[in-house]
Amino acid sequence: MTTQKEILLDYLQSIRDAVLWKLEGASDYDVRRPLTPTGSNLLGIVKHLAYVELGYFVESFGREVPVPTPFDDPDADPHDDLHAFADESRDGIVALYRLAWAESAKTFADRDLDAEATVPWWPDDRNPVTLGLLLVHMVAETNRHAGQIDILRETVDGAVGHRATSSNLPDDYDWKGYVVRLEEIAGEFR
Repeated sequence: MTTQKEILLDYLQSIRDAVLWKLEGASDYDVRRPLTPTGSNLLGIVKHLAYVELGYFVESFGREVPVPTPFDDPDADPHDDLHAFADESRDGIVALYRLAWAESAKTFADRDLDAEATVPWWPDDRNPVTLGLLLVHMVAETNRHAGQIDILRETVDGAVGHRATSSNLPDDYDWKGYVVRLEEIAGEFR
């Protein structure tokens, strides 16, 4: 029988894999460049997810985060976790994300869903929290960012889908015609 914890971990790993798949085949420029007015970019979202996991599943359970974080320096820009610096490689950020998975797995292995944690950046009235709540929160957060990545990647080069083996969209559909139809409908509301 599959436990709730196993189900949550399976959902988390599935979306983690999808997030990394969205980097495949994109140029170093395209994974780094800002694609929205607020600077959202593919590699920055992966970096952000790595640090968020380290915060929720390592630091919040009283374990030491094994790498420096952008939050260690009180004078750092609060958005330093949302982009790759010139000296940070794609492989390095992917390795950081995988490190976050490995460190999180140690917490998952040692604790039940009702194990308590304290999230340092959450207000007192939201602490303590349980591993179960943090897993649900992280599945939701990772999915939200995966949706952003989906749109950003499609903007870059038209790549779509939720995993390498499934685009989740029909290949023989007239997408250009569909977009024209939607634009015509929207145009009625100008």
